[in-house]
Amino acid sequence: MKDSKVYLILQNGKQFIGKRFGADGDITGELVFTTGMTGYIETLTDPSYYGQIVTQTFPLIGNYGFISQDCESKRAWVSAYIVREKCDVPSNFRCEKTLENYLCENNIVGLYGIDTRELTKIVREAGVMNAAITSKPLKNTDEIAKYSIKKAVDNVSCKEIEYYGKPSGLKIAVWDFGAKDNIVRELVKRGCYCIKVPANYTAQQILDLKVDGLMLTNGPGDPADNVTIIENLKKLAGKLPIFGICLGHQLFALAMGGKTKKMKYGHRGANQPVKNLETGRVYISSQNHGYEVVSSSLKNAGKLSYINANDGTCEGFDYPELNAFTVQFHPEACGGPQDAAFLFDKFIKNIKDGKYNA
Repeated sequence: MKDSKVYLILQNGKQFIGKRFGADGDITGELVFTTGMTGYIETLTDPSYYGQIVTQTFPLIGNYGFISQDCESKRAWVSAYIVREKCDVPSNFRCEKTLENYLCENNIVGLYGIDTRELTKIVREAGVMNAAITSKPLKNTDEIAKYSIKKAVDNVSCKEIEYYGKPSGLKIAVWDFGAKDNIVRELVKRGCYCIKVPANYTAQQILDLKVDGLMLTNGPGDPADNVTIIENLKKLAGKLPIFGICLGHQLFALAMGGKTKKMKYGHRGANQPVKNLETGRVYISSQNHGYEVVSSSLKNAGKLSYINANDGTCEGFDYPELNAFTVQFHPEACGGPQDAAFLFDKFIKNIKDGKYNA
């Protein structure tokens, strides 16, 4: 019931009491936080948040309502949504409905009225943990601790092949591990013909499409769980130009013999600084990931291209001999910033140079 008392119970036993909004019901998920001041529509509809309870650190959410044109997919993917204060009277000329309307329509449990600053500090200190939103307090957190995100990529990927753009353009296979729509928009905007294929496609099926390049998209979950995709990537490396984003970056690193590991609380938000190691220039990027590539594990496979200016973690790798490059951050960020959109131009240049110099 709307505005009724609801409990947020963390895996470590910590408890918060707030109010319910959105859909009714109890839910368990992996508790994470995102620091974006805007872009909550993109957050809710980003498949990379599959299985997660998302906390917004910015205190007021929903002030420009819900705008379907800003969605990154056809539905919401978060397990539940936590805000300090929700706005019930949005003001924006593009507004179609309230945030709460959207959560109800998509059966997403919401919670508001708790100290999200305190909650964020707990996650920063203790690390990402599981949590449950329940109508009644729980004394035993054993079941919460057992929760894990399973078959994440399979559950968010498209189920059949999809086509975007004009067939006369460069043909790009977009391997959908949980793709944000703006990846396709950015390619189509540059004249590409995008063929989005499901995650269970094989290397041979992708090669049979006779495409000019391959885009490895973002997506949810532990990259190491995707054993079959990694094996197929090994067969594709060097066969056609490749650009990987987020999970795509991690999967390609694993295919090249690298390693990934889970971060303490990840990078989620629209204000992550990344440094280009060749030029020294820093770009502000949008990010959403809980795993990182261990750059030292790839020292014989390619060249580290970007690092996070805050913590020094791997943000990009170039593989010149394979005509491939990957980045951990999101150059297609629809909600901004768009500092790194030039990477799509780099991908297209790599394709054309490969064609002309073959």
